[in-house]
Amino acid sequence: MWAVRVKEFGGPEVLVPERVPAPAAGPGQVVVGVDVADTGFVETQIRRGAWQDYFPIGLPWVPGNAVAGRVLSVGADVDPGWTGRRVATATAEWGGYAEQAVALAETLVVLPDEVEKAVAAALLHDGVTALGVFEPAAPAAGETVLVTAAAGGMGVLLVQLARSAGARVIGAARGAAKLDHLRTYGIDVVDYGEPDWPARVRELAGPRGVSVTFDGAGGALGRAAFELTADGGRMSAHGAPGGGFATVDPREAERRGVKLRGITDVQFAPVEAARLAERALELAAAGRIVPMIGATFPLERAADAHAAIEARSVVGKTVLTVGRQQA
Repeated sequence: MWAVRVKEFGGPEVLVPERVPAPAAGPGQVVVGVDVADTGFVETQIRRGAWQDYFPIGLPWVPGNAVAGRVLSVGADVDPGWTGRRVATATAEWGGYAEQAVALAETLVVLPDEVEKAVAAALLHDGVTALGVFEPAAPAAGETVLVTAAAGGMGVLLVQLARSAGARVIGAARGAAKLDHLRTYGIDVVDYGEPDWPARVRELAGPRGVSVTFDGAGGALGRAAFELTADGGRMSAHGAPGGGFATVDPREAERRGVKLRGITDVQFAPVEAARLAERALELAAAGRIVPMIGATFPLERAADAHAAIEARSVVGKTVLTVGRQQA
């Protein structure tokens, strides 16, 4: 089968399609025929050799940890009734950029008829993480929510979730195209490419300030987002595209009464991740959340997909398609 492998850390060019042996399902596992694979910014960083403390990998490495397709085979102790079913699932130890991928049976989620595979793949990571950070923060009607990296795959989902909860949403992103898209959700927007963007957020938030901050940007932008969070508020610092996770002193957060969550709080056990994935697909089937798929590339052009992600040229999510797509 074909898979995209990384044999050395580096730029997008290290993503090379190669022929590799097809996987076999071990006990408690299944093999999924991949139709659509998720991609994410964190994978571009891991590909360059970053975040080994959080996401240790060995080389050669096949990226991708979320796919949608059909179950081809099952291992020992797995119900054979899974064979042939349309599913969305996390992969077992990466391996999603391939024609076939191994997954734990306990992570399988049956794909609702109303949900296309590309939509499911786009939700498997971002939908899970979005719900995982949204549920503990629990924005209430009338509260102001700040979402950084709001035009990204996860950001647009957080915008939709916060809007559906009745919160006022301020979406922060960079560039006219992304801001124009965010306006379609009926929210206020700020361009954090402008030096006075924090002042603009304060103006929009009013005297009550920002009650909940979802920081998908990290770096200096994430630090500024923490400063914008009102005393007694809640913040999730889960993003790192801005050069690292937001550097927030937990003692400062405690002094200000800000409930702070970080990347370690979104490392879900397989069963919890499957629960959140199932919930995300239910919301998608009901039309309550709609992922923005801004770019689609065939598997063999994974390098181009990574280059587009790193260039910040895509609004929303980037996915990879494998072979002929079926319903």
